[in-house]
Amino acid sequence: MKLFYLPGACSLAPHIVLREAGLPFELVRVDLKTQTTADGTPFGNISSKGQVPALQLDDGEVLTEGPVIAQYVADQVPDRRLIPPAGARERYRVMAWQNFITSELHKGYSPLFNPLFDAAARKVACDILLRKFAWVDSQIGDDGWLCGPDFSVADAYLYVVAGWSAWVSLDLSHLPRLQAYLARVGARPAVQAAREAEGLKG
Repeated sequence: MKLFYLPGACSLAPHIVLREAGLPFELVRVDLKTQTTADGTPFGNISSKGQVPALQLDDGEVLTEGPVIAQYVADQVPDRRLIPPAGARERYRVMAWQNFITSELHKGYSPLFNPLFDAAARKVACDILLRKFAWVDSQIGDDGWLCGPDFSVADAYLYVVAGWSAWVSLDLSHLPRLQAYLARVGARPAVQAAREAEGLKG
């Protein structure tokens, strides 16, 4: 498999899941400005969306959308318990978190990454995100993971999205449970390996 990625972007979440899964894969960096891969291949040949992540399977089929890629990868190695089995109620808890992170947190950063938004619009976006993260903080226990005793695909996604706060000066330091949780995720060998492979500091 080939994972098309941009360092530190949302593609880091399925990258972490791939390493947690222990599956063989190749990393292919994408320049989103030029829409080319590291070897000069037009990225549009891989994904017409022009966005990372994209996962090219061994047979050439391409999956897009991070939560879908993560779910696919997790289902290949059920013994790793990265997502509960189909039909289990616990699976829907993980999927609910994936949907919340996608729609309420991930996309909430869009105005903060866009230089065309003025200071007033950015403040509104920050205030909304801070309220969402305060709710997340209230849902996190003193140990363990979002959906029980097993690290899941949702944990990888939340870790990545919450980490963007440092890039946009969104202060989450007043959320102690979230900070402790992010430290636990960041200590996992698969997370450290993914960050190192993408050239991310810390």
